[in-house]
Amino acid sequence: MSGTIRTGELFTDGRARIAQLHGIGIQRVGPHWYAWGEDKTAGDRFTAVACYRSADLATWEYVGDALAADSGDLAPDRIVERPKALRRPDGRWVLIVHIDSADYSDARVGFAIGDAPEGPYEYLGSERPLGNLSRDIGVFQEGGVGYLLSEDRDNGLHIYRLRDDHCGVESIVATLRQQDRPEIGYESPTLVRHEGLYYLFGSDLTGWDLNDNKYATASALEGPWSPWRDFAPTGSRTFDSQVSVVLPVDGGHVYIGDRWDRDDLASSAPIWLPLRVEEGRAELSWRDDWSIEELKK
Repeated sequence: MSGTIRTGELFTDGRARIAQLHGIGIQRVGPHWYAWGEDKTAGDRFTAVACYRSADLATWEYVGDALAADSGDLAPDRIVERPKALRRPDGRWVLIVHIDSADYSDARVGFAIGDAPEGPYEYLGSERPLGNLSRDIGVFQEGGVGYLLSEDRDNGLHIYRLRDDHCGVESIVATLRQQDRPEIGYESPTLVRHEGLYYLFGSDLTGWDLNDNKYATASALEGPWSPWRDFAPTGSRTFDSQVSVVLPVDGGHVYIGDRWDRDDLASSAPIWLPLRVEEGRAELSWRDDWSIEELKK
């Protein structure tokens, strides 16, 4: 039986610990969803990418650390954020992360590979994709082709096509910018396709402060893309959260975002809500509690 998700309440992981699902990446594998999150028990510096699984998105089991603090890019004085995973056509898993220095001057994307969703993953290294800055990231996959969504402060929000092995970037598919500030794009991007239309979501560049997140649509990844619009009530700051993932579930969609608490990142609250996506529009409404059974069509 599906469990109840209480919006804004922390998940625990079966060990009576807070599930470290911050900056989440999530994929369905058979009867389970696997999720990868930033372990923030040491604050903003790297501890681990924790992996969890769930049958109902409400009850989570810790299954191990996909990546753990080590050396180089993964040293405990580094920034490792936004873990996202894709399963390649050959069955192997690629974990993609934002890699940075403490002052966010490195702006790179890192790649790791494993044989199971929970890992362990072998870290392969990082790059600036095609020489561009890369901070908050998202991923998308269609027809066996992988895509990286990446915020480049100098040029905008890029949609990149990944190499066939998903362990590096091959080309730029599209670059999107804000209408009123065309020199920049949006961060924390996520992308879904529904009924032949692509929906791209992102957050304004306001650091830890929250804002009215936006979305744009297109019939092809190359564009043209529609103007950006709010998908939550204007002025709500997306119910005081920042988008991390929009997750397709049983014909519906789930918005997954973070309420960042800079003084206690490990206890930053998750905001998970049903998201209405249809006929070119996306709309997020508040619910105190809900379950995935309500999403089935």
